[in-house]
Amino acid sequence: MRAFLRWTALIVAAVLFLLPFYLLVRNGLASRAEITAPQWTFFPSTVHWENFSRLFSSDDVPFARSLLNSSVVAALQTVGLLVVCSLAGYGLARIPYRHSRIVFYAVLATLMIPTSVTFVPSFVVVSSLGWLSDFRGLVIPGLFSAFSVFLFRQYFLDFPRELEEAGRVDGLTRWGVFWRVVVPNSKGFFAAIAVITVIGSWNAFLWPLIIAQSPDSWTVQVALSGLLTAQNPQLNLLFLAAAVSILPIVLLFAFLQRYLVRGVTESGLGGS
Repeated sequence: MRAFLRWTALIVAAVLFLLPFYLLVRNGLASRAEITAPQWTFFPSTVHWENFSRLFSSDDVPFARSLLNSSVVAALQTVGLLVVCSLAGYGLARIPYRHSRIVFYAVLATLMIPTSVTFVPSFVVVSSLGWLSDFRGLVIPGLFSAFSVFLFRQYFLDFPRELEEAGRVDGLTRWGVFWRVVVPNSKGFFAAIAVITVIGSWNAFLWPLIIAQSPDSWTVQVALSGLLTAQNPQLNLLFLAAAVSILPIVLLFAFLQRYLVRGVTESGLGGS
């Protein structure tokens, strides 16, 4: 009986989880009339594969370019954040200096500041530097994450000191120990932070909306809003664009979800 209830609950949860994806695909391959028709059909009577060509050839919303922009921004931001936050976390965990605890608490304090509070000053700085509608304006402000620094610090606190001491015995400097000993033995945790960063960067909307003022610099989330707020919104193209935009993240999460679990457990957030 327990097995039956367990499988029933899992099936119901799976159906509820997959229902939004079904609606995206169903409406994305349907005509506009079928979407708004009072009679519901499980799948469109005629599959409109031409919606793909209409979506990627639209003059109003450069969707293909937005996918490329989001990929570039996510890649650059992920690599940059891993370098900056891992170095900061390692320094807080392993390099003793007088005010290290104060610095750590100051980093944690930034987590209590709402992101919306920093938008105006950040926009003023980016605008004064001439980075509007530019990859620099989209990437550089997101290279630091207090939460990622905290996770790296928690992880490095439990990193075996014996490995670092062996590197120092071999003549490596602290910099060399980090890059040649610590990083190669922490690939799983780095992958976990990378997955979290990619998902956050890909789904970012408000900051790209105010920075990417030129259509050629739009990210995929801004392009989706462009389809929604167009003078003559095409609902089928909007659903199809949403399905295409989440596909890379769904695949990334499906293949790398184990690293997310590992990142929580290895950082010490999972409890004992």
